[in-house]
Amino acid sequence: MARPPRYRPPVPVICVGNFVVGGAGKTPTAIALAKIARRLGLRPGFVAPGYGGAETGPLIVDIERHSAKDVGDEPLLLAAVAVTAIGRDRAASSRLLQDQEVDMIIMDDGFQNPSLAKDTSFVCIDAGAGVGNGLVLPAGPLRAPLQYQLLRADTLVLIGDGERAESLIRVAARAGRPTLQARLKPLRIREWRNEPILAFAGIGRPAKFFESLETIGARLEETAAFPDHHRYTEADANRLLTEAGRNRLRLVTTEKDLVRLAGETGALATLRDQTEAFPVVLEFENRPAVEEIISAAIRAAVAAPETHRQT
Repeated sequence: MARPPRYRPPVPVICVGNFVVGGAGKTPTAIALAKIARRLGLRPGFVAPGYGGAETGPLIVDIERHSAKDVGDEPLLLAAVAVTAIGRDRAASSRLLQDQEVDMIIMDDGFQNPSLAKDTSFVCIDAGAGVGNGLVLPAGPLRAPLQYQLLRADTLVLIGDGERAESLIRVAARAGRPTLQARLKPLRIREWRNEPILAFAGIGRPAKFFESLETIGARLEETAAFPDHHRYTEADANRLLTEAGRNRLRLVTTEKDLVRLAGETGALATLRDQTEAFPVVLEFENRPAVEEIISAAIRAAVAAPETHRQT
């Protein structure tokens, strides 16, 4: 993380990351930032690693041609919002985006990756999970020592409710790092209360997804949790379909899980057809503050010398 960046694109780079392994709401945050950027008159594009996909990149994601097996699940969600480049080499991916005439790059994940220069970094924190025991892998969930990560974080985004992150927020405040409150807002709330549900998810914290359903009053009868980025098997599909059929349950999963089932055959295709996604959007409590952070990053990038924006 301390290494100097290998490449500085000629457009501002906004990074969305987290301190720990697993899900913390990075992708919904990146999508929310892209929508705010568009309201500011910008044309953002995403750079993502393509975790879980076979393609090493760099390439532009085509939602009509690529599947989660090709590019990973998160890039498919991003590409539905704005042009998205994936690849193990973030610098090469950013160069590819420049050919798409974007005027701002949103880096989904990569906070710990020094290859691409960042003009500002939003770090997502799950309020219900915090940073666990505060230790670095493999003893705990942190990707790097917290004090070093805080030095490079510009803004903390506290997502949801919970007390697990309170001590972290106090440490961040002493370090002069502002915190923005945000929450994942479910869409079409009433329709999830009609029938008993079997909910399944292979994300960083499936319990958070199940809690979201319960919070809005969904009739959650059964749950099935899988590892993050889980690639579903025929056996998984048959088990879920059998259980749902036996108890007349409605199959519901996350948008990320559902895109992972696209393009499959056999029981997996049947599971895809019989499952509904539970869509959520991330909303910032103080959107003007987010707009100002983005605008300040753009002003700083524009004011930087031309040599500062080159390799």
